[in-house]
Amino acid sequence: MDVASAFAAAFQLVLGLDPRFLQIVGLSLSVTLTAVVLAALIGLPLGAWLALARFPGRAALIVLINGLMGLPPVVAGLMVFLLLSRSGPLGDWGLLFTPSAMVAAQMLLVLPIIVALTRSTVEELWTEYREHFRSIGLTGLRAVPSLLWDGRFALATGLLAGFGRASAEVGAVLIVGGNIAGYTRTMTTSIALETSKGDLPLALGLGLVLIALTLAINAAAYGASRVGARFAG
Repeated sequence: MDVASAFAAAFQLVLGLDPRFLQIVGLSLSVTLTAVVLAALIGLPLGAWLALARFPGRAALIVLINGLMGLPPVVAGLMVFLLLSRSGPLGDWGLLFTPSAMVAAQMLLVLPIIVALTRSTVEELWTEYREHFRSIGLTGLRAVPSLLWDGRFALATGLLAGFGRASAEVGAVLIVGGNIAGYTRTMTTSIALETSKGDLPLALGLGLVLIALTLAINAAAYGASRVGARFAG
């Protein structure tokens, strides 16, 4: 099949809403959204606490979290695999090679990004508005909800960055998910597999969806930053 025919077939898959195609896209979005939501529930309060707390070793912890932002996906996948394997501490849960394992791997990748960006945003806001918050009796952890709300646009950009990193990931989900057809096969793992098999229409169709998703994420992040700058001004 030549390239033009492959692209024509890919567009037909996308526009024709092929069931297998939709199942792969739906699983990918479900896994990634779940991972980002769970990471946000943990990372937002943790990042805010790290911004306000003062304790021995805080600087080292910040350096560690910032370093984990660049954690290689295959390493994250390996860590989750060791936890969930039969000989691992969580092996009895039977989660390996399931969508839940893929969520855990993606959450491990996204969490440091959310914690680091939240810590930076909240720390800047606290430095700027510290006296105001103290004057109305909001000190320490009591100021966290207000600080998170004030930094909501910057934090939304961080969440979108985490979503983008997770949605484009292939190594970790391949290790812990097994790329099982109809069960744990995501867009990125499908592209890798179908390209190696020579099924270019499906690989190209999924690639087009990923490109559209990437553009949408970047547009949303840009919009959030512009709205935030307008409110700040």
